[in-house]
Amino acid sequence: MNKFSPDNCHENALRNMKPLLKFDESAPFEPWRAAVKEKLTELLGDMPQRVPLNLQIEWEKEHDTFIEKRIVFDSEEDTSVPCHLWIPKNAKLPCPVIICLQGHSSGMHISMGRTIYPGDAVGGDRDFAVQIVNEGYAALVLEQRAFGERYTEKSLVSEDAPDLRKEQMKLRTSCFYPSLNALLLGRTLIGERVWDVSRAIDAIEQIPELDSDRVACMGNSGGGTATYYAACMDERIKIAIPSCAVCTFIESIGIKRHCSCNYIPNIAKYFDMGELAACIAPRKLIVVSGEQDDGFYIKGARDAYSVIEKIYDKAGCPDNCKQVIGPLGHRFYAEPTWDVFAEMSGWKE
Repeated sequence: MNKFSPDNCHENALRNMKPLLKFDESAPFEPWRAAVKEKLTELLGDMPQRVPLNLQIEWEKEHDTFIEKRIVFDSEEDTSVPCHLWIPKNAKLPCPVIICLQGHSSGMHISMGRTIYPGDAVGGDRDFAVQIVNEGYAALVLEQRAFGERYTEKSLVSEDAPDLRKEQMKLRTSCFYPSLNALLLGRTLIGERVWDVSRAIDAIEQIPELDSDRVACMGNSGGGTATYYAACMDERIKIAIPSCAVCTFIESIGIKRHCSCNYIPNIAKYFDMGELAACIAPRKLIVVSGEQDDGFYIKGARDAYSVIEKIYDKAGCPDNCKQVIGPLGHRFYAEPTWDVFAEMSGWKE
């Protein structure tokens, strides 16, 4: 390593960090949990002002096994969120719904198993909506800020790229400009994504086919990160399934380059990702990890989950968390995750 690089001091500081709100099994649990939630709320930044949802169904289409609706709602002033809602035809209504958050990719169409652009990666069990309706649940596929239909050309490294969208996805920089601009406003992009998920649950409460008391959230990679933080902040999420995202900072975003939207100012001073599960317990949590994940290393994933296990035990609900480890890399693992989900949720009709 270059001895003049700032990486030396940064990474060593992360390795030796003693977070101020690190989990301590011998300390009183509830005051600590409250302190973690209060600090996370602060670190995620200012949240937008609430506006009327203005929920609109743009179109509806019937497929062999499900009904698809294109939905748009307002998240904040000057910001609307496009979604696709899939409702299985054989479901007993109102049915449970799982919010799908596709990670860093060309957009939410990946969650629907659809390819639009060259190089779209729909493998690796990333077709969440297809899996969900096959399991008998409704899927709300949400386009996250800075991805897909919500991208910005201002994040491009090269203004002269001949094919803006292709180059943008190739460089994986679609979150760069909005994440830094959010910081100027006292916000974080991950905080804004959490806000959008909460507003999506507000929308779910207005859709009669959906059971707003049975809401889950899932995603891989950046979608898994948003899932985890959204579950920390919104108690209406009864089950969270973050995939290839929950990991110690030093074994993920602190040891190699990741997209800027993963970073929350000052967070490592107070806690690591494992501690944040205190904001989710006793609600259900399924942490999915890849044995060969080269972005969220398995050692860090195991270390983070060991803290989560202790937190759930301290909260008196040790059976409400589970780690699923797949044999490959940075992807979702439908099997056995859906079996675990069915057992933990009890939502199967």
